Amino acid sequence: MPTTMTVTSAKAEDAPPLAARVHRTLESEILSGDLPPGAKLVEEDVAERLRVSRGPVREAFRALEQAGLVRMEKNRGVFVREVSLREADEIYEVRAGLDELIGRLLASRLNAGQLGQLRALLSQMETAALTEDVDGYYPLNVEFHDLLARCTGNATLVASYRVLVNQLHLYRRETLARGPGSFTISTREHQKIVDALAAGDGIAAGQLLYEHAMESRERLHAAREPAPALARSPASAPRKRTPQARRSPSRPAIAQPAERRK
Repeated sequence: MPTTMTVTSAKAEDAPPLAARVHRTLESEILSGDLPPGAKLVEEDVAERLRVSRGPVREAFRALEQAGLVRMEKNRGVFVREVSLREADEIYEVRAGLDELIGRLLASRLNAGQLGQLRALLSQMETAALTEDVDGYYPLNVEFHDLLARCTGNATLVASYRVLVNQLHLYRRETLARGPGSFTISTREHQKIVDALAAGDGIAAGQLLYEHAMESRERLHAAREPAPALARSPASAPRKRTPQARRSPSRPAIAQPAERRK
């Protein structure tokens, strides 16, 4: 089962071998969560850990910034990028539009070999979904969508798409890990997308991909909302105090629940 995520930018692919290797290593650590959002990347430390000079590390940092995975702040350093929930909402909207375009383009461009690759990935995703294995399912999910983009043959689209999905990686993983029924819903949606593409129905494939992205956004919000407080049964509700109880010095006062905000 593949566990790598092919979201490397074109810039990184064209980089010298050492810089490309550093880029792939750091990219994998960021996408897996080993380097969490906000983590500072120190050039000297990375060079020492990966046993390379600082030049390739600087090149890798620049490629990661262009890919949307890190931010470089003057006089402060390099940090794994953090995306607010509001930014994620905006990115999901743009990604949904690109996904729809991908579906429409693929209906007339997808060949039998590529369709077979998608079905093979889907089969592996379904296996990982049975045990709700986030570490196994998530990279397959990323590869599935990246393959859809690559199969369009449009390099500009692929580059733009990868920047967007890189920025959303933390939230996409969280949605799978915390969203109730996320694995079942996700695999079912992917199956419908593949079926539409196999039928050559670009309008349906585009619509399904658009809805898949927007529903992922909704599942993200649902996953991040706090669980509603359980309603107390009448038996567990606090008793009203009698005048005698209020006057009794030997009985501690019972704190009343705060009024619920509207």
